[in-house]
Amino acid sequence: MHDTAAAALSPFDIAALLVVAAAVFGYINHHYIRLPHVIGLTIMGALAAIVLTVLNALVPSITLDDTVSRLLEQLNFTDTLLQGMLSFLLFAGALHVDLKRLSADWLPVLLLSTVGVVTSTVLVGGATWGLGLLLGVEIAPIWYFVFGALISPTDPVSVLGVLKTEDVPLSLQSAVAGESLFNDGVGIVVFTILLGAAVTGADFSIAEGARLFVIEAGGGLAVGVAIGWLGFRGMRSMDEYTLEVLISLAVVMGGYALCSQLHLSGPIAMAVAGLLIGNFGAHYAMSDETLDYVNKFWELVDELLNSVLFLLIGLELIALVPGGTEFIFGLAAIPIVLAARGISVFGAIKVMPSARLDTPGSGRVLWWGGLRGGISVALALSLPAGDTRDILLAATFGAVLFSVLIQRATLGKLIDGLQADDSPCMQEEPTARTSGAD
Repeated sequence: MHDTAAAALSPFDIAALLVVAAAVFGYINHHYIRLPHVIGLTIMGALAAIVLTVLNALVPSITLDDTVSRLLEQLNFTDTLLQGMLSFLLFAGALHVDLKRLSADWLPVLLLSTVGVVTSTVLVGGATWGLGLLLGVEIAPIWYFVFGALISPTDPVSVLGVLKTEDVPLSLQSAVAGESLFNDGVGIVVFTILLGAAVTGADFSIAEGARLFVIEAGGGLAVGVAIGWLGFRGMRSMDEYTLEVLISLAVVMGGYALCSQLHLSGPIAMAVAGLLIGNFGAHYAMSDETLDYVNKFWELVDELLNSVLFLLIGLELIALVPGGTEFIFGLAAIPIVLAARGISVFGAIKVMPSARLDTPGSGRVLWWGGLRGGISVALALSLPAGDTRDILLAATFGAVLFSVLIQRATLGKLIDGLQADDSPCMQEEPTARTSGAD
């Protein structure tokens, strides 16, 4: 009976359950627990998973954890995030990043989001490989570097959420936001290349990997420019807020679907398109009324998907049953990932100094603010089932939970030590156009 009920749930039913659960948990957290919103939802989702597991152990006939596991499997967290939610979240975040400020530090941001990700991948992969040898774990070495690729990019959802709630100096805002928007796209491309080599058992070729990287990342960049420009031109030709909101939605959904069909980087395309429409579109293609509607629409989308995403991260813990080795990898992943992030950040700052990033404490904020989240979890859950997946999944959850529950909760104290040099808003309010078509 339970199997039939679970199988009968439609995508709408599952979405309804998640939204209702996020709303109920959010209400409880707001009125009684009073933790930051995403931290509260993650903890409550994890507690719900633990309670279901305990209840199932005490009363096996209930099989609640099996029911939830089937629902999560039917939902497919990886496809839901990477092929659906991520496009909306990246575009919504990029809309509010000031392109002028970002261009002032474009080279350090480029280094962090490309060379930094690759460096971190190598460092994390090498360190976890050494740990595996020490513990006598029989895993092909390339799988450790697959883990390095999935855990190295920072999560734009988490990072941009911090920028909304903390008084981050403007000298840092665009750099932090820009890196998080682009390094996840880079990380996904590196992960895809390494995973392909790991699954097929083929020897990994740096030259072939570089060729695929240029095609996927460069193609995503080109698509982002094209759809962003088309969306901008469409908005500039009218002054009708309902249609202009629809155009922005078409840019996101159509652009991401196109990238998926062409096997190009959708995340990079969304970041570029969001930057173009959020800057040029806001200044030259939208009236005040339209700009207000567009911003509020995407803020609502962002908040809704954020709530569901972090609830799902907590609930996905039900998929993990750690043994001794998995527990060790989960704990060890925390210092390994932090160390790799530190080397990448401070290395990039030293190689390419920036007056805006060299201010006292900025490096520490960039390091500690390298939050991990749903993207890493989604990539880890996409790994082929088996002992290797269990170990890498445990390491992923260890790093992500530490990031969400500890780093995010304490980041504000680091930020408070920096002197804000301007308004805390991520992007100054643009001057919208006052008429419709030119």
